[in-house]
Amino acid sequence: MDAGTPSGWVTRWAHLIAPGASVLDVASGSGRHARWLAARGHAVLAVDRDADALASMSALPDIATLCADLEGAPWPLAGGRTFGAVVVTRYLHRPLFTHLIHALAPGGALIYETFAAGNQTVGKPSNPAFLLEPGELLEAVRGRLRVIAYEDGFVDAPHPAFVQRICAVLVPEPAKAGAIEDTTGNTPSGWPRYELTG
Repeated sequence: MDAGTPSGWVTRWAHLIAPGASVLDVASGSGRHARWLAARGHAVLAVDRDADALASMSALPDIATLCADLEGAPWPLAGGRTFGAVVVTRYLHRPLFTHLIHALAPGGALIYETFAAGNQTVGKPSNPAFLLEPGELLEAVRGRLRVIAYEDGFVDAPHPAFVQRICAVLVPEPAKAGAIEDTTGNTPSGWPRYELTG
């Protein structure tokens, strides 16, 4: 996966993002996911501490940028702003888990992928502070989001790495009880359907 190619995990689960919904791209870097999502009709807020990386997106339509220190400063999106999806790849700062979940609008998807324990045997990062423990993403969302997909293992490509990834949604309140009011008349009321792919 080069710097411009979106993660296969993100592309696999992006269909769960409602058409036209806003997306928060956390630790976006130069915006491989922000660019890909904006090209698909989503308004994206790309957040990173690297002002130069963000500047490369400043003239792009449907992408707003926010230069912020996600680790040494307060959460930059205080005030209850929510998004149809939150995307995080190749980044881990555990104190953000609660903020990421609170940034989801009802029905919103958390699409998260980063390095996991074991990666120290094949390359960087190798510091345990930057490696998820087994099941850690599951525990982070337990009781708060509905898990649609989860993986914890080893990949050979694009380079050898131990990874952990999750796609989970904030189920709207009526759906938690099993009843969804259908205002379109096109589908029966019931449980939301999250199409599994790949």
